[in-house]
Amino acid sequence: MFVNRSLTPRAMVFIALLGALSFLLMAFEFPLPFAPAYMKFEISDLPALFGGFFLGPIAGAMACLVKILLKLILIGTSTALVGEVMNLFCSMAYVISAAIGYHLHRTKKGALYSLVEGSLIASVFAVVTNRYFAIPMYVRLYGIPLESILKMAAATNPLVHSLTDFLILTVLPFNLIKYAIVSLLTYLIYKKISIALQELVNKLDH
Repeated sequence: MFVNRSLTPRAMVFIALLGALSFLLMAFEFPLPFAPAYMKFEISDLPALFGGFFLGPIAGAMACLVKILLKLILIGTSTALVGEVMNLFCSMAYVISAAIGYHLHRTKKGALYSLVEGSLIASVFAVVTNRYFAIPMYVRLYGIPLESILKMAAATNPLVHSLTDFLILTVLPFNLIKYAIVSLLTYLIYKKISIALQELVNKLDH
């Protein structure tokens, strides 16, 4: 079984720093050509995933929470919290599942498998939560007809003609690309800085 490291005061500071770094990375966002402009690509889950790999799934989830809290405190919300809730839950689905997989198999191959697993789980989770939470909430809170949302999606992806099309041809590939890139960066960076991070984690434990 995986083991979450003790959340000592120093560990909590480390988690807060990772969450703050995740928040800063949220500023570097941009749309993808096949997705509506409001769907922004960013790699803010990268520091939180490091936290999950080195301190355990709970630490990774807490870093995700810090990221969203900082965003709400310093910037606020323009989506009546719907966007922030989606970001938080999808980030947690990715970070927690990948961290659990890694802590069960702490090898190079295990890290690769856990990142793939986390990417797939989070991408499917994003489809489901868009279908049953985000899109209905946008329709209800902003009075935006579903047809208008689909038209926005069709403007960048002509293959979209229905809600199912939007979920399968826009939401799913968008998230697969996002998490695949974050996973690749994690895999590459992890090997280069793992020794330094492990030394830091060891200090936090004492």
